[in-house]
Amino acid sequence: MPSSVYSPLAARVREHQGPIYPLNVGDTWMEPFEGGRMEDLHTADLPGLHRYCETGGIPPLVDALVETLRGRTGASWERDQVLVTAGATSGLACTVSALVDPGEEVLILAPFWPLIRGIVQSQRGVPVEVPFYDRVHALEDAVAAVETRITDRSVALYVCTPSNPTGRVLPADWLEAFAALARRHDLWLLSDEVYADYVYGGSHVSLASFAPERTLTVHSFSKAYGMAGNRVGYLAGPAPVIAEAHKVSVHSAYHAPHAGQRAALRALESGGAWVANARELYRKAGEDAAAVLGLPAPEGSCFLFIDVGSLLDERGMLGFLEDCLEDGVVLSPGASSGSDYGNWVRLCYTAVPPEEAAVAIRHLARQLGRSA
Repeated sequence: MPSSVYSPLAARVREHQGPIYPLNVGDTWMEPFEGGRMEDLHTADLPGLHRYCETGGIPPLVDALVETLRGRTGASWERDQVLVTAGATSGLACTVSALVDPGEEVLILAPFWPLIRGIVQSQRGVPVEVPFYDRVHALEDAVAAVETRITDRSVALYVCTPSNPTGRVLPADWLEAFAALARRHDLWLLSDEVYADYVYGGSHVSLASFAPERTLTVHSFSKAYGMAGNRVGYLAGPAPVIAEAHKVSVHSAYHAPHAGQRAALRALESGGAWVANARELYRKAGEDAAAVLGLPAPEGSCFLFIDVGSLLDERGMLGFLEDCLEDGVVLSPGASSGSDYGNWVRLCYTAVPPEEAAVAIRHLARQLGRSA
C-alpha cells in the first residue's frame, strides 16, 4: 500500500512560494448551507451532542435515510438495511471486511477512487484492476471486460458512478448487465455512489435498483453537502451484510461523529437548495476546465482525468508534477487510480473557488501546450 495517494510532493507543496491550487484532493471550496454548519449546532437544542450515540446511527438520521433510499430506488428499504458510517471510506472498509476473506479477489473498474485498492489490501484481499472507464464504450465490451477477469476466487465487483476520477456516468442498461453478471457468478456488488447528486445531464440510477439482494451501496455527506470534515456517510444493502459491517464499524470507528450526524440530518431536511446550487456551479466549472484543456465535458462527479504521457521526459511523472507545482498547481498522479494509468493525472475542479480554478486550469493548459 502506498503511503501517499494524492500527492508525492507534499513536502515541496509546503515549501512553495506563491499561490497554491490544490486540485489533487476531491473536495469543495463551498461551506455547508447555513443551519448545517458546526457553529449552528448547540447543546441547548441537542442535549448529549458531545457524548456517545447509537453505533449504527442516531435514530432520526437512520429514519430519514430510509426514506431517502426509498425515493432514490423505489425499493422498500428498512432500518436494518442502513448503517451510518464514519464517512464513505469507513463504509467501504467495513463492507470489504465483512465480505472478503484473505486471498479472495475484488474486481475494481479502473481508473478508480484511489483508496479502494488499499482498502481491499488492508483486509488481505486481492484487488483485480479492470481497465475500463477510459476505453470501454459498448455494453457488450463492458460485460466482457469484467467477465474475462473473474476467477474462482472472485467475490465482489466495485463500480463507481458517477466516476471518480473520469467523470463518466454509466448508463442504466450497463448497470443492469452488471447485476445479471453478478448473479451468474455469485458476486457481491460494491456500488460507490458518493457523487449521485452531481450528474450534469440526465439522472443518476442506482445499481441497487437492479440487484438489491447483492448490492452494497455507499453514499457520502462529504461529497453531497460539502461536509468532508464531519466524516459521515452511510451504507445500504442486505440486512445480514449490514449487520456484519456494523460489527466492524463498532470495532474500528465505534460510530460516526455525533455532531456530524446531526449536521447530516439537517442536510437531508434543509440542504436541497444548496445541492442544486452546487450542482450548477460544479457543472460550469467542469465545462470551463474541459473546454480550456480540450477534453469532453464531465458527465458527473468533480474530476477530470488526463493522459499526459506524450509530455513526460526522462524525469517521468514526478518531473511533470514538479513542473506543474512551479505554477502552484497540485495534481494527483494517475498511478494512484490504477496500475495502467502511470501516464495520467487527476484534477478536481471544485477544490478551490471557480476564479482560482480558472487560473490553475490555464496554467495547466500551458504545461500541456494547449491554448489557454
